[in-house]
Amino acid sequence: MDGSDGGGAEATVRAFYAAIDAGEYDRLRGLLAPEFVHHRPDRTLDGRERFVRFMREERPRTDTEHVLDSVCVGHGETFARGRLRAEGDGDLFGFVDVHRIDGDRIASLSTYTD
Repeated sequence: MDGSDGGGAEATVRAFYAAIDAGEYDRLRGLLAPEFVHHRPDRTLDGRERFVRFMREERPRTDTEHVLDSVCVGHGETFARGRLRAEGDGDLFGFVDVHRIDGDRIASLSTYTD
């Protein structure tokens, strides 16, 4: 997957959510640059290993799926708008994620929720 073109960046971002939802943490690790950082309203997760550990061991719920409404590729950034859904509870919240793609990996992610 080459994030330098629109199709590659979109595929990388879609693979990111699919890996999280499926609990495929080695696959997730491979999609992230070593210096990956995730900025979100409640915290910043610094480094690929820290982010993968959070997703695998620390997030409040693992029975969720990311439902993407749209993915738009810009110059160096890919925007994903969607909803986090939990079985039995429906939509938990909406989000817009801004992924900065470097080569074929995600270098950073900023999450905005409603």
